[in-house]
Amino acid sequence: MTYIAMNRFKIRPGHEADFETIWKNRESRLTEMKGFREFRLLKGPKGEDHSLYSSHVIWDSQEDFEAWTKSEQFRDSHRNARRAEGESPFIGHPQFEGFETVLQES
Repeated sequence: MTYIAMNRFKIRPGHEADFETIWKNRESRLTEMKGFREFRLLKGPKGEDHSLYSSHVIWDSQEDFEAWTKSEQFRDSHRNARRAEGESPFIGHPQFEGFETVLQES
């Protein structure tokens, strides 16, 4: 079954475009990895103090995801992950969540 790796990001109000630009301009290199299936950056609800985003990556297995986190491709793609002009768009660190698929319907 597949493995889904997600990170939730709290972004300062007014910095959503900065955050999205960081993602659009990054060197992903995910497609070079065994087991990579799909990436999505999701924009969630806006609260008074932050906007919620989530990165959502589907892998063939948890082992493929873990190999990604130890790879040169991972280090390269995260090298400038938090860099932005002026005030950082991030509130704190992202919250990681990993899920094994137990049921899938298509």
